[in-house]
Amino acid sequence: MEIVQVYPQDNYDVVLYFVDGKIKKYNVSHLVGQGVFKCLEDIDFYKNNCTVLNHTLAWTLDGKYDSSNCLDLDPYVLYNEGIEITDPLQEIA
Repeated sequence: MEIVQVYPQDNYDVVLYFVDGKIKKYNVSHLVGQGVFKCLEDIDFYKNNCTVLNHTLAWTLDGKYDSSNCLDLDPYVLYNEGIEITDPLQEIA
């Protein structure tokens, strides 16, 4: 399952847009501060470095969007555990 777009929220929810058209919300707060995810404690890092790499939710570590230098999450876990929602960007438009 591939992710094509991500939209980070202030509360550590990330809106995930999947290739099949599904839109899901996944909260990453349980990872914040844990091991390699310690950097996510910085909310600016969390929001500004949140991206799609390796076809999944990721955070670039060096700002160069290098797929081998990032933190990424299993897209199948995100798809199966994420909560299906309506597109929040539609509400803004």
